[in-house]
Amino acid sequence: MDAPAPNAWEELVTAALLGTERRTPPGCPPGPEAPAALLDAAAAETVRRRAGLRPGRAAARVEPAAEDPRPPLPTAAARRLAMLLTDRPGTGGGGRRGTAPDLMELLPQWLATANTQGFAPPPELLPALLDAARGRTDLRQAALAFAGARAVWLARLNPDWRFALRAAPGGGMALPHLEDTDRIRQLWEEGLFAERVALLSAIRAREPAAARELLATTWATERAEDRLMFLDSLRTGLAADDEPFLEQALTDRSRNVRATAAELLSSLPGSALAARMAVRAGACVAVDHTGSTPTLLVEAPHECDAGMEGDGVVAKAPAGRGERSWWFGQLVEAAPLATWPARLGRRTPQEIVALPVADDWQAELHAAWCRAAVRQRNAAWARALLAAPAAPEAGGPGAVSLAERSKLLGTLGGAERADWVAGFISAHGLSEAFQLLGVCAVPWSEPLGRAVVDALNIARDAGSYPWSFSGVMGLAERCLDPSEASRLDGLMAVPDETEDASPGAGGYWAEAFQRLVSTLRLRAAMAEELGAV
Repeated sequence: MDAPAPNAWEELVTAALLGTERRTPPGCPPGPEAPAALLDAAAAETVRRRAGLRPGRAAARVEPAAEDPRPPLPTAAARRLAMLLTDRPGTGGGGRRGTAPDLMELLPQWLATANTQGFAPPPELLPALLDAARGRTDLRQAALAFAGARAVWLARLNPDWRFALRAAPGGGMALPHLEDTDRIRQLWEEGLFAERVALLSAIRAREPAAARELLATTWATERAEDRLMFLDSLRTGLAADDEPFLEQALTDRSRNVRATAAELLSSLPGSALAARMAVRAGACVAVDHTGSTPTLLVEAPHECDAGMEGDGVVAKAPAGRGERSWWFGQLVEAAPLATWPARLGRRTPQEIVALPVADDWQAELHAAWCRAAVRQRNAAWARALLAAPAAPEAGGPGAVSLAERSKLLGTLGGAERADWVAGFISAHGLSEAFQLLGVCAVPWSEPLGRAVVDALNIARDAGSYPWSFSGVMGLAERCLDPSEASRLDGLMAVPDETEDASPGAGGYWAEAFQRLVSTLRLRAAMAEELGAV
């Protein structure tokens, strides 16, 4: 075989692209035989290139993943997981979903139960599990906890799963024992960000002071976004001992870090910042006794001075918001709620909230008290601001918005929260209940579940279409106690339609209730397969 000419392959490619009529292949005579000669030359050059290729050095063998010490999934549960991961929700139009359960919507609940039971996943399903978590951020924490350390091992091999390397609380990676100070120090100084967050959270849960001291060793050299995440971990076990560190963070060069430090300090009613905010907020609100009814008067700040800014008050108001009301809201939100009974005539929270507020300041004042009650986890103030669930103001916009009500409910115990929402639904129906239902513990208590089903039944009898309540129906599929399935059998039949009913609504409702019942029975089967019953 003749020696190849320099750049022979490139010349052959050029001749093939331009055509042999315009470009004669190298070493080939022009004419009708040129195309065949071009192919022969290309074949010879291909052999020449392959024969002259030196083998590359073999890559280092990948270290095997660590063994997962957890017991394997039961066979039936493993099959169920494969079904959940391969399900593709239907795309039927017209608001009609049919009677089949939406399996992907049950995956978060399945993962939560599997994690509670302490099972390890089948290795062959890990790629599909990570793909599902990649597409749905709401799955990631539970999916990574279930996948364990192998999720991190796989993520280092596939960039599509890199979220497992940075996701808190560490994607199930093994952490050193808290007594192993050398390993802790090494991981804190050299570990991935997710590993450091997981380490700090684990130490904070057991030894809050040790976690704070570990954070202090590298605080000055951390990036602003990392300082913010690390500072947020101090919410666990927050105590008066954290105040000096948080006071130091008030001078941080990052505005977000300063704001978070101020929020944490205001959550400590005995902190110096809380005391300063109490003085400022108290000077803005007073009781006017000159009229026939005691009334709250509000005098918002006229400026945001350096002291206020130093304590975390943001001076620049958002677009469309008045500066004075913006500053006032921040002061009240950060002041200890114990300020107000002492300031406002020894009244109880219920009595204070019931007082009229002059000059249209009620919405701003009550919204700030709502934020303070949530921040300080004050159930007494939350109850006062929520009012009775059957009260007319609970069902309307009022001074406390629906979003604020849902946050206030989060300060109450699970049973009290469910009872309040059940009372709200019984009095006001489902039109405003979706956000409130989202903060209730799963499975719903019997009174709450009964209130939801009764309200759905009332809506069906009213002749409306079920997709007007599709959000609540979807929640019911995931949150009703599976034991309620037998009680719903009577709702699966197509009811007789009244003259004023929407055409075909009865059939749609029957489908919706059939799907609800089949989903509840599927959830019961899932729990049984995982040994959770």
